Amino acid sequence: MKALCDVHIAFKVVYFLQKNGIETKHVNELPNGCFTADPEICDFADQGDYVMITKDADFLDSFLLQKSPRKLLKINLGNITTSRLIAILEENIDYLKSFFETNEGCIEIYSDRIFAYKPN
Repeated sequence: MKALCDVHIAFKVVYFLQKNGIETKHVNELPNGCFTADPEICDFADQGDYVMITKDADFLDSFLLQKSPRKLLKINLGNITTSRLIAILEENIDYLKSFFETNEGCIEIYSDRIFAYKPN
């Protein structure tokens, strides 16, 4: 599994994922950094087989309507701390790896559930 963290995902999350054996980049590392347009981010993720990790509903809309990014982890947790987000990711890291290593699709993480689905 490889991951690309959107601009609103803290670098601490990037480092956590890297420590857990996931090749991870942050959007700020792309040539246009935080000014990279969403379609370009999706193209980068799809071409590199990255899971797009975001809080941004625009990427979910793009996934549902355009099937891009092909792999999406949508964080639906509101304004939680980075530490809490990392704890939730840690609790679910094996499931996330397993799902995204074998599937294209979307996982949405909520405070009380995880919802996974594949495109039609």
